Amino acid sequence: MEPTNKPRLLDQVRDRCRVKHYSIRTEQRYSDWIRRFILFHDKRHPSEMGKLEIEAFLSDLAVTRQVAASTQNQALAAILFLYKDVLLIELPWLDDVIRAKRPAKLPVVLTDAEAKRLIAQLDGVHHLVAGLLYGSGLRLMEAMRLRVQDVDFERLEITVRSGKGNKDRRTMLPKTLVEPLRMQLERVRVFHEQDIQNGVGSVYLPYALERKYPNAGHELAWQYIFPAANPATDPRSKVIRRHHIGAQAFQRAIKAAVRRANINKPATSHSLRHSFATCLLETGSDIRTVQELLGHADVKTTMIYTHVLNKGGRGVKSPLDD
Repeated sequence: MEPTNKPRLLDQVRDRCRVKHYSIRTEQRYSDWIRRFILFHDKRHPSEMGKLEIEAFLSDLAVTRQVAASTQNQALAAILFLYKDVLLIELPWLDDVIRAKRPAKLPVVLTDAEAKRLIAQLDGVHHLVAGLLYGSGLRLMEAMRLRVQDVDFERLEITVRSGKGNKDRRTMLPKTLVEPLRMQLERVRVFHEQDIQNGVGSVYLPYALERKYPNAGHELAWQYIFPAANPATDPRSKVIRRHHIGAQAFQRAIKAAVRRANINKPATSHSLRHSFATCLLETGSDIRTVQELLGHADVKTTMIYTHVLNKGGRGVKSPLDD
């Protein structure tokens, strides 16, 4: 048999993720789920399997491992990506595979006093990031990926690039964060000058910008606002660069801050974004405006916040308060 130079399946998965400009997190998660799917079926090639094997794998996740519905659906998305985009197998039953129904849950929302009490328990960069989540309605990774050029101090605007759904949007920059952000950008400038002197002053650029503008990665405008403490090797290009700070350390800091602030709610970093939306609706902001600021594709997603308002979003008052 003649040797083949065809790349291994997981290498094909990674290559296809990069062609479609998926984030490194999505690439890693898809690769992991596909690997687990193959191992579950004793290393059989996916081209030899079908609907029954996929449903058996998903059922094992739900019944044996008792994963959340969102986790099960993420596994299914990875497998569908494998068949449709990597193996290029169009199978009519793929779209009929039953997806786990996510339970309807109201978001955990903090009052304005609770949110500010929580933020006050954080220090340094974590304090500033939390301020952006609550003051601008950013998702955590949107805040982490902000670059110097994304902040407009004159217009008090923040541009979120390639947010969820790969969409750009603009949101407000709170006046109270202007001075702390200016000081943070000055620290970024100092970091960047040191990196340039040490020969590691480039930063990751999305899509083909690195080829189109070879010097852009060394410009201050493209640097992350919240850079990591030390440069690291890029897992894709193997180039040593300074990336942004990690999400896990911030999430741990939030958990500890919730405890110190004596907030008896299962609040997370995302609760600050939920609280931003609820606060705007409480103070009379139009729901379409809130939808735009949050970057929701459908106003129905934004409507969930009307259900957590004190009056149910409809001005209804409890009969006990009459």
